[in-house]
Amino acid sequence: MVIYYGCRHCGKELGVLNHTEIDLSLRFLDLIEEQDISEMIVFEKDGDFRLEVICEHCQQALETHPDYHELDHFLQ
Repeated sequence: MVIYYGCRHCGKELGVLNHTEIDLSLRFLDLIEEQDISEMIVFEKDGDFRLEVICEHCQQALETHPDYHELDHFLQ
């Protein structure tokens, strides 16, 4: 199993964790509500999955333009 981290807004690949690193990284999922988890995780056909988070660039854009929160995709 592999976890791919990517930005939900711009699609930038942020990182990859292989099976030996996954146990430690999944501990944070206990702190997140189920609804948020279902919005963040995309399961791939091969058993891997992708965590859709936000990159620094998109976070800065949202802080600068709070009205972007109303949009599903604000980068074109």
